[in-house]
Amino acid sequence: MSKDLLYILIAPLIASFLCLLIGKDGVKKFALAISSLIFLFSSHIFFEIGKHGGSVYQMTYPWIPSLGISFKIGMDGISFLLVILTTFLVPLIILSSFNREIKTEKSFYALIFLMQFALIGVFTALDGFLFYIFWELALIPIWFICLMWGGKDSKRITLKFFIYTLAGSLLMLVGLIYLFLQTPGEHTFDIEAFYNLQLTSSQQSFVFWMMFAAFAIKMPVFPLHTWQPDTYTDAPTQGTMLLSGIMLKMGVYGVIRWLLPVVPNGVSEWMGVAIALSVIGIVYASCMAIVQKDYKRLIAYSSIAHVGLISAGVFANNEAGLQGAIFQMLSHGVNVVGLFFIADIIFNRLGTRNTDELGGIANNQRFFTITFVIIMLGSVALPLTNGFVGEFLLLNGVFAYSGYAALFAGLTVILGAVYMLRSYKAIMLGDKIISNEKFAPLAASEKAVLIIVCAVVIITGVLSQPLLEISEPAVKNLISVINR
Repeated sequence: MSKDLLYILIAPLIASFLCLLIGKDGVKKFALAISSLIFLFSSHIFFEIGKHGGSVYQMTYPWIPSLGISFKIGMDGISFLLVILTTFLVPLIILSSFNREIKTEKSFYALIFLMQFALIGVFTALDGFLFYIFWELALIPIWFICLMWGGKDSKRITLKFFIYTLAGSLLMLVGLIYLFLQTPGEHTFDIEAFYNLQLTSSQQSFVFWMMFAAFAIKMPVFPLHTWQPDTYTDAPTQGTMLLSGIMLKMGVYGVIRWLLPVVPNGVSEWMGVAIALSVIGIVYASCMAIVQKDYKRLIAYSSIAHVGLISAGVFANNEAGLQGAIFQMLSHGVNVVGLFFIADIIFNRLGTRNTDELGGIANNQRFFTITFVIIMLGSVALPLTNGFVGEFLLLNGVFAYSGYAALFAGLTVILGAVYMLRSYKAIMLGDKIISNEKFAPLAASEKAVLIIVCAVVIITGVLSQPLLEISEPAVKNLISVINR
């Protein structure tokens, strides 16, 4: 089992190098085939994790023993669900590019695989230094993707993104080194040693703010969100999918794995501030989404609102909030990828994402209309869709912490319905007739992506229990570590 973890981690790295060696004509199919195989291989762990109650599978190799650094990776129910999200979305992201013209394709797909390698590393690292290495490595490929294939203002926007995330990473490094120096005897970066530390209240507060700043930037949480709307809007669609569908989950995961159980007293002292910022972000981002005319930018702000609720649920620090956060990370990852792909399809055919210039698409695009509706309803948390399960648990968890916080956090349901339904009406409905010549029929690859996303929206909404059972033992174990 431990070797399987290593194979899942290393396979994208090998695929990244192979993409550079494959001929240009075959690199798309190669990337899709390899990414699909990685997903299928990682899927079989679902049954192993379930069979063993979500226990941790791990492997350790000495790396730099003199500095207490080891190559230690592991997987429990929490990290497995994020790994499976990563390996599931990467083939979809690659497939979404099949009907698009991409310059220097080999470099593009090589960077996507390098990104996948770093993301899986973040979700499985159990050594603080190794976690930091993967955290920083994930920034490199997405920076190049946004810079090389982004819009006309990509240099300024990617520089802002780079500065934000690098500053947060350096603060996290300070926190990790401080924790390392507090470990007894021969110092170590091992996560178990961090869990067993007996830090004073002031020490825990210091570490909390060092780590929280890095994670809050990555999610992002208000007011550290300002890099996100520009980056999501300017990045190529596949880059935006990677950022929104997977990369922002790094911040939430970091809080769950490396903050709550390491400095529980620091979290208890400052959780009110974290939840307040999260709730403010929900309301602010939702209001900003309502007034957006660029549909891609609207989705970017909606993502901030969704992540604000996830963050509030995590810091509520109870089982419902944590379970809801984990499930909603999966749901949001799938839904937001579908929404950004819909925006890409519209822009690819009509040359605009401005809702004031659109309308009438539903009059002769039945398949596109149906899939758009399903994905949108998942995003607004309609019962029997994937979004409902996560939001229900999250609001339950936040309510257990504070009824007032839950009241304002619940506005995400109302405001989300407002901006999503209004934008759908503006884009799809109306008397305008758009000919098939102007809005070309969907390609087979585009239909496949939309069908898969819609299927997941419905299936995981109706059959959510197996996923919740995967993460439940790990969540209970995490809470016991926090409370000991």
